[in-house]
Amino acid sequence: MFERFTKEARQAVISAQEEARRLHHDHIGTEHLLLGLLRQTGTLSAELLNRHGLDHERASQAVVRLLGPGEELDADALRAIGIDLDAVREKVEAAFGPGALERRPTEAGRRRGVGFIPWLKGGHLPLSDRAKKVLELSLREAIALDSMAIRDGHILLGLLRERTGMGARIIAEAGIDLASFHQEVRSRLR
Repeated sequence: MFERFTKEARQAVISAQEEARRLHHDHIGTEHLLLGLLRQTGTLSAELLNRHGLDHERASQAVVRLLGPGEELDADALRAIGIDLDAVREKVEAAFGPGALERRPTEAGRRRGVGFIPWLKGGHLPLSDRAKKVLELSLREAIALDSMAIRDGHILLGLLRERTGMGARIIAEAGIDLASFHQEVRSRLR
C-alpha cells in the first residue's frame, strides 16, 4: 500500500511522526496525522482545513489540551542528581552503535506489520490502531475515486471516515461538519 503514496502523502506521514516526537508521544495517532497534513503548506488538505478555520497551531493546541504533552526527560533535573544524559548517550552509542537509543518497532510488531512504514527513518514510532485504520481507509478512498495514487486528500478522507479518532474529533470541535466536509474533499479530488 505505501508504494502508492504520493510525495505529499508520504511527507504528511513523516510530519505526523515528527509531530508525535515534538509532543513527546510514543506513537503516531490520528491527531498526529491531522497535524502532519496541516504542516504541509500548499496541499489540498491544508488548504481546505485552513479555509474552514482549522490551522496547524489551533489543531496543535487542541491535541495538547485533549491529551497533554508527553513525558520528556528533564536533563537539568537529572544533571542535578549526577546523571549526564549526553554522557549516557555517548557510552550507549559507543557500545551499541549510533541511534541505539532510538525507539524501534518491536519484533512482534514487525511480524504483524503494525506501524511499520518502510520510508519512515530514525527508529520510527508505531502507528496506533486507529491511525493504521485511517491509512487503510485512505487506500479505499483512493480506489473509490479511481486514483492510482494515495494523495494527502485521501488521508484526510480516511480521517473523516474513521470518525472516532482524535483527528476527527479535533476537526469536529473546530465546527466542521464531518459528512459535508467529506463530500467537499471528495469533490476536490475527482
